[in-house]
Amino acid sequence: MKKAAIITYGCQMNVNESAKIKKIFQNMGYEVQDELDGCDIVFLNTCTVREGAATQIFGKLGELMELKKERGTLIGIVGCFAQEQGAALIKKFPVVDIVMGNQNIGRIPDAVDKILNNESKHEVYIDNEDELPPRLDADFGSDKTASISISYGCDKQCSFCIVPYVRGKERSVPMEDILNDVRFYLKKGAKEIVLLGQNVNAYGKKFRNGDTFAKLLDEICKIDGDFILRFTSPHPRDFTDDVIDVIAKNDKIARCIHMPLQSGSTEILKKMLRGYTKEKFLELAEKIKTRIPNAVLTTDIIVGFPGETEEDFQDTMDVVEKVGFENAYMFMYSIRTGTIAEKMANQVPEDVKKERLLRLNRLQDKCALHESEKYLGRIERVLVEGPSKKNKDVLMGRTSSNKVVLFEGDERLLRGNFVNVKIKECKTWTLYGDVVE
Repeated sequence: MKKAAIITYGCQMNVNESAKIKKIFQNMGYEVQDELDGCDIVFLNTCTVREGAATQIFGKLGELMELKKERGTLIGIVGCFAQEQGAALIKKFPVVDIVMGNQNIGRIPDAVDKILNNESKHEVYIDNEDELPPRLDADFGSDKTASISISYGCDKQCSFCIVPYVRGKERSVPMEDILNDVRFYLKKGAKEIVLLGQNVNAYGKKFRNGDTFAKLLDEICKIDGDFILRFTSPHPRDFTDDVIDVIAKNDKIARCIHMPLQSGSTEILKKMLRGYTKEKFLELAEKIKTRIPNAVLTTDIIVGFPGETEEDFQDTMDVVEKVGFENAYMFMYSIRTGTIAEKMANQVPEDVKKERLLRLNRLQDKCALHESEKYLGRIERVLVEGPSKKNKDVLMGRTSSNKVVLFEGDERLLRGNFVNVKIKECKTWTLYGDVVE
């Protein structure tokens, strides 16, 4: 059997799409493996959100050149970087056979056939970026979790973000298609459904039939089955009261809500074109925590955006301390070619960005430990994932709030099931407990 491999960079959308590419390869008769040795096809599913993405990709292509010399391996580049670079990638790296935006992955079999049948030397597919990709079945590397794309692209035009330029305009998947996907994966045994989109809570804005994100969540919760429903990523601007109400009334919806802050400074938020202020974000965070029982928040933060002063940075520190995020993904600002922020004045020096990020990390660690300690003595419903990576004698699972819990138990009986665990010890990122009836 011929062999294929997929290397994935970037966000959960890319992970989801790699799972679909894997299924396409399997349907074509390829055995998909993690190792590159012996592969007849290798695809890189790429990201371009962060500076340094190109360096990773070019480094991997250098490695793949040797594989191509050895066995004529077909090399494909898909994803955001492929969409951004297009045919220029082939000019720079003639070793690449296929360049393809993720909205075109359904055309992989045709592209591969053309290359293998010598009908074409290179295939480039970066059109149709404003169309909905085909619905494709996939296995997501877990028998308990399924991720479902409910929308593609973004209309927000944040000044630091390249996504709208490489993922296209916001397009929502018809609700019935999503509900059918949920039913399909639950029937296959999924216990965790993850809804994906660049801006999930803008779902349905262009529909004329009244379908909204709140309605979608509610309809999914009406489907029979014992499962947990998660979604990422929402935008604070679109986090409406009806969404909060739906989450509050449905226990199936996870109590971990990811809310990208990006900056705590109203002045910087204005430059970022985020559409909210520091005060509005704090008000929304308080509303969510008040109206949704046991809700926790996680976030994304950019440090050192152009023009960020020490006072602006202190505003970010203030929001982090007041909200009490359980987790935060924090990055130094990096210039992305083609974005509005690329040409902004007053770029912050690297050493200043590094020092601020260090301070922010220290504060977040302190806040995360404080939030973690609130679990002590509580009984948490945990979805069991299997043995801990660090200690195979201990099981690992996650709460509705996405907190990692370690406990003893029989993997054969518990894996993929929900169990109740009483928390007896709390560390910054991990809880420890005992299974209770």
